[in-house]
Amino acid sequence: MSFTETFLEEFDGEMAATRRMLERVPAANLGWKPHAKSKSLGELATHVTELPRFGFRIKSDEFAAGSEKPPAMKSAADFLARFDENVREARETIAALSEEELSRDFTVTRGGRAFFTLKKRALLRRILLSHLIHHRGQLSVYLRLNDVPVPGMYGPTADEPI
Repeated sequence: MSFTETFLEEFDGEMAATRRMLERVPAANLGWKPHAKSKSLGELATHVTELPRFGFRIKSDEFAAGSEKPPAMKSAADFLARFDENVREARETIAALSEEELSRDFTVTRGGRAFFTLKKRALLRRILLSHLIHHRGQLSVYLRLNDVPVPGMYGPTADEPI
């Protein structure tokens, strides 16, 4: 199997798990924060919703952090519609990438300076998947602290034992 084939298998599973989490985001609690230094529930859900965009940003070789402003999302339906669009476009882009393209560098800039540079293959794993999984984990804690039943990601939870 090629990198793209194995990556897309994992991508599909992680996106489905992430979607289950976003389905539960309570519109009434979007401003809630567990700590003054934390993102709000709405900000975190927005970040999780937007991370799949790295899957189609890699059509180019550079991205300026903060250069895109996501639309306002005020309900689980809003998050899901945007997430589904981002995932669809990311998957289509990734499926079309050649091994040569995956071996090229991708640079994320911040304030006009290089923040980091990774091979596109590594960017997909590190930012699109690992970074997304990290923030999805945070989102699960936010849901738990708001008494929202947490769905299973890799197996049962206290709320979904089977």
